[in-house]
Amino acid sequence: MAQISALAVSELVRVDNRRVADIVAELGETAAQHVIGLALEQLATALTAVDAALDRRDLAQAMAHAERMSRLAWQIGLLSLAGVAMDLGSTAERGDHAALAAIRARLMRVGNRSLTAIWDRTALG
Repeated sequence: MAQISALAVSELVRVDNRRVADIVAELGETAAQHVIGLALEQLATALTAVDAALDRRDLAQAMAHAERMSRLAWQIGLLSLAGVAMDLGSTAERGDHAALAAIRARLMRVGNRSLTAIWDRTALG
């Protein structure tokens, strides 16, 4: 009889604390919280848009949303999210559907954890 083990999937997220600190130093705490908050809303929207595009099998739109997500994530220091979004875009471009399914699941995990991590770090909300 085969033994089945449940594997816990845990994603570490990298946040560039220096980038976040630079944004705060440049804009001031209140303005930085506002700018980062807007960026987080845009990232959440892009994450949903990528998922919806993939549901429709619209790889061109998925790539466009993933590219936008990657650029925005880099700008506010969400390194893990930026990297996974880039991976999704390049995999969609190649049309590798098996890899795309795995990266899509990873993007959702990393996306949700990244948004929470930076939200907590900047004391937003």
